[in-house]
Amino acid sequence: MNLYFGQRLKELRNEKGLTQLQLAEIFKVSKTTICQWETNKQEPDLDKLTTIAKFFDVSTDYLLGLED
Repeated sequence: MNLYFGQRLKELRNEKGLTQLQLAEIFKVSKTTICQWETNKQEPDLDKLTTIAKFFDVSTDYLLGLED
């Protein structure tokens, strides 16, 4: 389990001023899924990870903590 992803997702979401519910609607997942991602209880699949990176204009490596 990657411990960076949840923290970085939450930071990016907050920078855009979005709630978990709003982000869930954007990515077509449940609010519970966003919560699980942010608390590192679950990880998105590769397609969602790529979608998240594109939405926030960051690399997947950044989301996964492989680069700053």
